Amino acid sequence: MFSLQETVIRKTLPILRHTIKGITNHDLFFSACFKIADLGCSSGKNTLLVASKIINVVTEMCKENNCKPPQFQVCLNDLFENDFNNLFKLLPSFYSKLKEENGENSCLCFISAVPGSFYGRLFADKSLHLVHSSYSLHWLSQVPEGLESNALNIYMAETSPPGVFQAYGKQFKTDFTKFLQMRSRELVCGGRMVLTFAGRSVADPTSDDGCCLWELLAQSLLDLVKEGLVQETDINSFNVPVYYPCEDEVRNVIENEGSFSLECLTTFKVNWDPFDDDYKNVNASDEASQTHGENTAKMVRAGMEPLLASHFGKSIIDGLFQKYKKHVAQHQANNKTRFFNFVIALAKK
Repeated sequence: MFSLQETVIRKTLPILRHTIKGITNHDLFFSACFKIADLGCSSGKNTLLVASKIINVVTEMCKENNCKPPQFQVCLNDLFENDFNNLFKLLPSFYSKLKEENGENSCLCFISAVPGSFYGRLFADKSLHLVHSSYSLHWLSQVPEGLESNALNIYMAETSPPGVFQAYGKQFKTDFTKFLQMRSRELVCGGRMVLTFAGRSVADPTSDDGCCLWELLAQSLLDLVKEGLVQETDINSFNVPVYYPCEDEVRNVIENEGSFSLECLTTFKVNWDPFDDDYKNVNASDEASQTHGENTAKMVRAGMEPLLASHFGKSIIDGLFQKYKKHVAQHQANNKTRFFNFVIALAKK
């Protein structure tokens, strides 16, 4: 069974393959070195899964064009706190598998880490051929300003005042525009980006696939308020630095920024529970919903625990996610909400 990130990556591979084929029209990887950046790479095996797939596709394309594969430089990027040492420990097996898949005379591949925020500059001008990012761009550079009125919510919710929706939308527009501007300087002309991130299926920001996951977490925090373990004022001062845009928002930023042509925009859904492969039923049985609740809670905890512990303290974390998995299980039994995702392929003009 695949993790959420691995499921998303595997669903993206056909778009990635098609995009790499498009690069052949610009002869970009017939040069000596093909440079790839994986932005928001995290520190698990999925990072190197992406790199190996890209290398294999480029090698395959070169064989079809009767040319020698280039050398590869793969730059792995994430925030300074990322555990890059864990990635480096995976490299021996990665190189061994690469040689196994492409033969003893396989292409040379050089991997390096580039720590820092992808909302700023990371690479030299016109130095990249392909940028990949999976499940990172829905994370904002900061919590939006002006959320003081979002009482007892930790994200956009039905009870949020209009200013909260506007603040989140403005922050996404600012961040995504900045991201495109930075990459436009770093990519060569004709270079490509394949970006996958969570979004929402409709314009309404309070739709289930837009905010439900976070409303259930807010309910769990409020349960702890009733038990005297969390202060209401602490919830009022906590908001999640995430935004799930709708399609129009994504298209508008790309068009207004102007540096890229949108070659492809597709969408797909994945279950909250990364180990749940049932996409037929709109709700879950009681037994299945309990499993989905537990797996979803583990997945959200993996991403959110540092932020929650920093704000509320480590002592409440176990109890919080015990309550959260129960709320998720109850919700999944009635309405099997899924993550809505975008995959976009962009070409540098």
